[in-house]
Amino acid sequence: MGRLWTILIHLHSLSGPVVMLLYPLYASVMAIESPSKEDDEQWLAYWILYSFLTLMEMVLQSLLEWIPIWYTLKLVLVSWLVLPQFRGAAFLYEKFVKQRIGKFASGKGDKSSGDRKGE
Repeated sequence: MGRLWTILIHLHSLSGPVVMLLYPLYASVMAIESPSKEDDEQWLAYWILYSFLTLMEMVLQSLLEWIPIWYTLKLVLVSWLVLPQFRGAAFLYEKFVKQRIGKFASGKGDKSSGDRKGE
């Protein structure tokens, strides 16, 4: 049982960089090379949200250390953002981030997003 537990711990530790960085990096390169703009939006939204999550994690590190399952929760959240079946990053960007940016850009965000869609 000890060896199985050790293997599971190492797989859990390895799954984070694979899910959070390697797969998104590969998918982002593939999105750039594809003619579709839909996948570009998914991966740009992912990198925006992942950057925000990383910054918040740095700021709240002393609090998050007290939550034993934080790494697992982060892994589940990022998996939802990454997996193409869910398109979580694009969903969160459309529902929350885009609205907040529009308020700060005082209407300019709507013009730029319309120009981007027309390309």
